[in-house]
Parts: sequence; C-alpha cells; structure tokens
Amino acid sequence: MKKAVIMAGGFGTRLRPLTMNVPKPMVPILNTPMMEHIVNLLKKHKITDIVSVLYFQPETITEYFENGARFGVDMKYEMAKADYGTAGAVKNAEQHLKEPFIIISGDVLTDFDLSEAIAFHKEKKSLATILLTRVSNPLQFGIVMADEEGRIIRFLEKPSWGQVFSDTINTGIYILEPEVLDLIPQKTEFDFSKDLYPLMLSKKLPLFGYIAEGYWRDIGNLNEYQKGQFDAVAEKVQLEVKGVKKDNVTIGNNSKVAPTAKLSGNVIIGDDTIIEDYVEITDSVISDNVRIGNGSKIKRSTIWNDVMIGDFAELSDDVICSHCKIGNSATIFENVFISDFCEIGENANLLPNIKLWPKKRVHSGATLSRSLVQEEKWVGELFTDARISGASNIEIQPEFGAKLGAAIGMVFKPNSYFLTSRDPDTLSRLLKRTITSGLASVGINVNDLQIVSIPQTRQEIRTGKYAGGIHIRRSPRNPNMTDIIIFNSEGRDIGTAVTKSIERYFYGEDIRRVHYEDVGEIRYPERSNEIYLDRFLDSLDREAIRQREFKVLMDYSYGLASNIYPRILGKLGVDALSLHDYVDAYKYKSAINHQLQEGEEAVKIMRSLGYELGFILEPGAEKISVVDERGVLYAPARLLAIVTKLFLETNRDKEPYRIGVSIVASSAIEEIAKDYNVEIFRVQDSHSAMMEATRVDSDKELKVPFVGGVWGGFIFSDFLFASDGMYSVGKILEMLALTNYTVSELDEKLPRRFQHISEAYCPWESKGTVMRKAMEHSAEFKRELIEGVKIFFDDSSVLLLPDKEKAAFKIFAESNQFESAVIIARKYNSLITQWKDE
Repeated sequence: MKKAVIMAGGFGTRLRPLTMNVPKPMVPILNTPMMEHIVNLLKKHKITDIVSVLYFQPETITEYFENGARFGVDMKYEMAKADYGTAGAVKNAEQHLKEPFIIISGDVLTDFDLSEAIAFHKEKKSLATILLTRVSNPLQFGIVMADEEGRIIRFLEKPSWGQVFSDTINTGIYILEPEVLDLIPQKTEFDFSKDLYPLMLSKKLPLFGYIAEGYWRDIGNLNEYQKGQFDAVAEKVQLEVKGVKKDNVTIGNNSKVAPTAKLSGNVIIGDDTIIEDYVEITDSVISDNVRIGNGSKIKRSTIWNDVMIGDFAELSDDVICSHCKIGNSATIFENVFISDFCEIGENANLLPNIKLWPKKRVHSGATLSRSLVQEEKWVGELFTDARISGASNIEIQPEFGAKLGAAIGMVFKPNSYFLTSRDPDTLSRLLKRTITSGLASVGINVNDLQIVSIPQTRQEIRTGKYAGGIHIRRSPRNPNMTDIIIFNSEGRDIGTAVTKSIERYFYGEDIRRVHYEDVGEIRYPERSNEIYLDRFLDSLDREAIRQREFKVLMDYSYGLASNIYPRILGKLGVDALSLHDYVDAYKYKSAINHQLQEGEEAVKIMRSLGYELGFILEPGAEKISVVDERGVLYAPARLLAIVTKLFLETNRDKEPYRIGVSIVASSAIEEIAKDYNVEIFRVQDSHSAMMEATRVDSDKELKVPFVGGVWGGFIFSDFLFASDGMYSVGKILEMLALTNYTVSELDEKLPRRFQHISEAYCPWESKGTVMRKAMEHSAEFKRELIEGVKIFFDDSSVLLLPDKEKAAFKIFAESNQFESAVIIARKYNSLITQWKDE
C-alpha cells in the first residue's frame, strides 16, 4: 500500500490562541509541524503517494509542503468547497483513490506500526479497517466494539459515560478499499463514524478493528498540546527531531548556547537561536531564531520561532507563539498561552491560566489576571448538546451574550424571525437583552416572549413563524451557572451541524453587521399565552375533568407556570389551592435550591386539608412531583409506574403503539404493560434521549405517544415532543377522570419491585476500564447496553451506570425482595472496586 489521505482541514478552535494564524496541522511539536510528523510516519512505512484534504487556511499547508519532493513523497491537494464531513471530504478526492489507501489526520501525534495494521487488513480481507487504541477517558472519542476476530459489531460516536461499553476507541486512522467510496454520496455531509460505518454494519460488509500498539494522542485542545509536546520531549513517542543530540540536549544549526547556561532535563533547541549567560532551561522546546537573555529561567515551556526574551524573565509551563517580545524581568506563571506578535513589557506579571490573542500588549509593570479576550472559557466546545452553560456573569456575561447572539444570527437568513424567552432570574434578563441585540445587529428580527417556560416557548415556535428560538435560565443543575438553550424551527433542540456553525462564527472574525436600515426589529407578541392555552385545552377531554370536580393543591415554586396555569385550571373546572403562585426572582432562586423543602411543605398541607391530589411544579415548569390525599410524596420512579398505567388504560383501544421509559425505571413497567397491546422500549436517562425517542421517521414505524422519565418528566408527544410539567398535570387529571381511579388506589394496586440505589467510587481515569470489565463479566448473561451495563438474572437485575458528574458508578439493583437487591448492590460494589485497580 502506497497511497494515503491526510485530513488537514480542521479549524483548530479548541487550540486557540495557538491557531489564530496557522491551521491546526501546522502547529509544531518538537519544532516540526504535526502534519510533517505524519508525513514522516507514512514515508517510514513506504507510503509516499499522499493526498491532503484541505479546508481552513489551505495556503499555509500548500506553501510549506509544495509537491512533497523535499520530504521524499508525492503530495497532491484536494480543496473542500464546503464542510461535507469527514467521509464527504474524502469522496471529493475519489479521482486519486483507485487503489487501497490509508486515511490519517494531520493533527494527531502517533508512532503506530502502520505496516502491521495494513497486514491485518489484508489478512482479514476487510473493506475497511479502523485502527483502535485504549484510553482512560473515552468520552471525547468514538467507542468501537469488536468481537474476538476483530470484526466490528457496534459504534458509539462521542458517548456519554453510560455508553462507555469499552475503553477501546476509534483513532481516526482508517484503511479502506476503493469500492467503499461508492457508499458515500457526492457533495453531502457524510461522516465515517456516524454514517459510513453504521451503513456498512447494516449491509454486513467486512468491517474490522485493529488494536494498534504504540503512542497516540489527539491534539484537540491546549491541555492535550502541552501533554503531547512533553511526551515527545520525554521520548514517549518516536518522532524525528532536527538537530544534533548530545546527552539530553538537541541543538540545531547555527545556534549558540553560552557556557554558563544550564540546560537540564530534555531540551530541544532549533536553528539560529542564542541562549545567553546564566540562562536556565528545563524540559523545554525552543524553536528557530529565538534569543533568551541573561539570567532568564524557562521551565517546561514551548517557545515558537522568532521570539525575543529579555534578561531575567521567568516562564513556567507556558506556550509563546511566533514573533513575540518578552521584556526584561517579566514573569509568566503557569499555563499562559500567548499568540503571535504579542509584546509583554518589562517587569510585567502574567498570572496563571491566561490567554492572549494576537497583537496584544501588556504594559511594563502591569499585572494581568485575566485573558485579553472575551471568551476565555470558550477555547473548547461551546455546546453540550443544544445547551451552553457557564458560570453566571463570569463565563457567561453581557459581552459574551452579544457576541453569541450575532454568531447565532449568522447561521440563519437575514430578516428571519427568532423567538426569545427567559426565566425570572435577573442575569437571565440582562443576557436576553444582549443576545437579542446581537441577533438584531446581523439582521435577525426578534419576538420576545419575556418570562415564559421552555415548553411554552417550544409550542410558540411550532406555529411556523420562526427560524428558531432561545431560552435563558438559571441552571437547575447548579444555581451558580446559567444555561442558554437554542431551538430549531420545529421547537426541537438544534443539532450538531448547527452548533458547529455557531461555534465557527463565534470564534471567527467574520461576523458581518448589516446596514443600519436592515437591523432586526424587536417585538413583544401579545397572544402567545392564548395560543398555548388554546392548544392545551383542545388536546384534553375538558368535560371529563370538569365532571370529576377535582380539588387539588398546586405549588408553583415561584416559577414560570404561575403566569398562565391558574387560568388553565380555572377553565378545566379544577378547584385549586395555590402555593407560591407568583414570579419572584429572589424566591425563584431559592426554589431551585430548596425543592425538597417545598415537597415537605406540600405534604404537611395535604395531610391537613385532605385534598385529593397535590402537584409541585418545579420552577422551570418541565417536571412535577405528586402528593396524594394521604400526604404521600411519590418517588419519581413510582410516579412513572402510576402515570404509565393511566396512559395504558386510557389508550387500551388505540392502534398499536410504543412507549419509552428510562433505562433506570423499574421493570414493574413491563409487568404493568403485559395486559396491553403495546411495546415498551428503554431510553437513556436524559431529557434529550427522551425527546429523540418521540421522533418517528416513517409511516411504517409505530408512533411513540408517551415517554416517561424517573425524575418527574413526562412527554405526551401528541401535545409536545418534550417534557411539559403543566401539561403533565392536566393529562394526569384527565386520565384519572376517564378511569375513575385515584393515585393512591393505583399505588396500592400496581406491582412493586424493590430498587436499591448506591454508589461505588471509581476514578475518572478508570471508568473506561471498569466498563470494559463489566462487558466481559456480563457476556454470559442477558443484558442491555442502552446506557451503562444492565445485567438480568432470574428474578432480579443490576444496572451499572457511570456517574456523569462524579468519580463514581451508580448501582441500580432490583429484585422482588429488598434484601436481595441490597445483596446484589454490595456484590457489584465490590466488583467495581476490584475492576478499577486491574
């Protein structure tokens, strides 16, 4: 095999500010661009016919490598005209790929034995072979599961911890036969891991994984760059180094090191560099044409070319890009990243964890405590799914909001309409205004609903007037954080392609402000409550609810539902005693922090009043809790069983359908469903997974009218594809009226399964290993691999689920007897403790 494709089109946004002026593949490791190390690796294995696929700043790469002759290879280039995904980009180079070829990224650091991988590919007669490796934290990579022969059986692209069924990951290095390209559509966004390989699996085409030995690191962010650089310095990865090595120091041509200079550890020095008297350098990489003045101290740092460092300066664990000047006696503390053409004055102090964008200047004697850019946190990915979260008024602040609004607006057509809403929080109000300003500045019109819930916002977007929407809230997961959630034109969460586009505009400098006459308008719709109210009432059997004459307690938690829900209950004929039924920004914050206490208050009131039912709407109005007439506050898992029974009973005579429930839910759900013509399927324990479960892509698929979670969220998809706590209350009242049940009767009647939920400590770096051990252990049992590893026994089960936020595994043990569940939980606690150390 002589042919290779180097993927060299990445933007390198997570490596900023290092990639402000160079594309990611040209960032240096040991004074050599990463892509050149890849070319050297290919040449070592006699692969010399190379096609480089370019997209971002292509001229930097073409000017450096030219036709490849001076590197001993033949280099051709293919310019991507649009972002067609990884496989789509290779498809564009199809005319060069008429024989087997290897695909490798231009921005990874590796010394894999490619010849061994190619031999494996030929031996297995594979159409596509993926090079795999084992890592301690597989979350940011695609997990690949293969059988004993190496045949791939499953893919998971950037999984959650609950989907980490192995610590074997996709390295992004592929060996392909040319006929595989026939499966890739022309000029269409198509990805290897998300699209091509799942397609090959569905067609049962030969697809194998080869576990490669050696070093591999994805240089995806600044932390990984630092690690990769110093792994290379320590010779943990075998790379070609320019210069002459003596002891642990490698020095390039025409460089001069003063006799009094002290070089310790492993030090790499490029060409034409001057190290003056009494300089101390430890474990560092110094590039070409650098001058380091008398008495300066450089520790574990990377200095790019054409940098001037004055006398008695001190640097520790830093990266200084090209053409910078560091003044005399300047001190640069740990983890400072300085882009090109910056100037640091004499006696200046740069405190830890600072980033400077290009051409920034720090005056003499100044102390800099924060980055000279607005988006210091956001050198990584902005989004988690469709949500941006950050520390309130620190990471997410007004300047951030204005820039984000403009970046969002750039993705949509000028003169489009966007919908905005927020919770009562004071910072949410401020941020909504700045985001709205950013949208308007690029020609997007804004309709502002002001204080309404996420479900109501989704419903308003579904009217068809809007290109998308935004909701800003205090995070329910952490009250010191703010969430910004973005919706598409259907009211659903935006997808990955849109989030990537927003990130590119946010990090880039190409936001185009419109002419002042084309600035977007900001309006305040007058009938949004009526639209929601009418749709809400039309979707329920109002007469049945009225005839039941419910008396209920309704706790609004000072939240968003209090503006509209009392009117809805009145029209349903419900006699409701309201608690905390007004919006109060301060008390809203308190309600987020103290929802358990509010549940206890509702229990006391229910016991004294004897009302039939009590509901607690969480502040954001997406989830509910329920208290019955006895004052019993139902655990969310038990409430799910009750609501599922009600839904099945009221839909007994409907055409066949499916319902989804969380993987964490009790197996009592399946027992309840036995008497009904319905299919139960399990989903991951997240709201995004619940929403995705409602999506039906063809008429042949059964509808999914109900999806239930174990945290008080329910989706009734005929009304909305997302959880709406207000509608959940209305639907429960309707179902109780139609069946003539009470909640307490159902609680007494329905089967019980006993769950014991516990935690086992597991370091983050051991989670992948524990999941692999759990997979090996469970191979002989019936199991589910939806999220975590769920193992079934005769009359019991256990779910091992990596915690998303802590160094721990959650253990959900279930049995007919509580004592049995406890025994199972203890057993697997011990096993996890054992596995994490293996």
